[in-house]
Amino acid sequence: MQTRTLGTTGPQTAALGLGCMGMSALYGDADRAESIATVHAALEAGITLLDTGDFYGMGHNELLINEALRTAPAAARETAQTSVKFGALRTVEGAFTGYDGRPNAVKNFAAYSLQRLGTDHIDIYRIARVDPAVPIEETIGAIAELVEAGHVRHIGLSEVGADTLRRAAAVAPISDLQIEYSLLSRGIEDEILPTARELGIGITAYGVLSRGLISGHFTRDRKLAANDFRGMSPRFQGENLHRNLDLVDALRKIAEQKGVTVAQTAIAWALSRGEDIVPLVGARRRDRLTEALGAAEVTLDAEDLAAIERAVPAGAAAGERYPADQMAHLDSER
Repeated sequence: MQTRTLGTTGPQTAALGLGCMGMSALYGDADRAESIATVHAALEAGITLLDTGDFYGMGHNELLINEALRTAPAAARETAQTSVKFGALRTVEGAFTGYDGRPNAVKNFAAYSLQRLGTDHIDIYRIARVDPAVPIEETIGAIAELVEAGHVRHIGLSEVGADTLRRAAAVAPISDLQIEYSLLSRGIEDEILPTARELGIGITAYGVLSRGLISGHFTRDRKLAANDFRGMSPRFQGENLHRNLDLVDALRKIAEQKGVTVAQTAIAWALSRGEDIVPLVGARRRDRLTEALGAAEVTLDAEDLAAIERAVPAGAAAGERYPADQMAHLDSER
């Protein structure tokens, strides 16, 4: 597994990271044993960065990672790096009710995460969404105090715009910005990505398969479970779904010509966007992980990239990436 460095101040990680959210929440039921086996397989394959959030299953995901690390071979366990998002407020029923970036809340969230993860430090710590009631400088300052105390190694951000990125970087070194970036979500290319590069901040790109939409496995007649977030996502609705799967069909032709899968092509595209970008693959099963890992062996030349651009042009996606109420929380979309 090749490695990349997250920005000028961040850690060295494998070129691909593992997004663990779907093992606990938002994509329907998951098999715990298979999830743990997938984490083990990822570590054994050389993946180091495990991305989670304290609100994924209300702590379930952190506890699952704890179990996976405790039962992994020592050599694999020692290479693991935790990337944790915090701040999302949820109800017992799972509804999102806001975000809390107050300094005391930041330290409280961290204390609980360290306990659930069973570790003495978090490698990268970031608020999931900007709290509009708290200046980002105060939130970053609180994480910086956690760094000084040894509880956190690096400070990250999530879904922020260029201005917020600059304000945060003026307070403390920022290792990376976690943000959605894929063939269907390329908005960061206009201003956010250039600003991150100017400031020496890396990108951990989530949603590189657009929540499975461009994995090559999503069908037009697929029925989603009631607890699957995608059932509320505009890109999976009605005519939007059909238009987006038309894009996938065009991408499939390119993949077949190269003798690889659609998912591998989409992940390889994300890898090709720069050495400062680490795509997160949200595999919940070992077979999907194996497929994703194959993307690291795919080389896209200029002709391939031009063909992909024609098949899935920037801005071609139908529908927003989140429902309207969640889009309103995205500092990156303002």
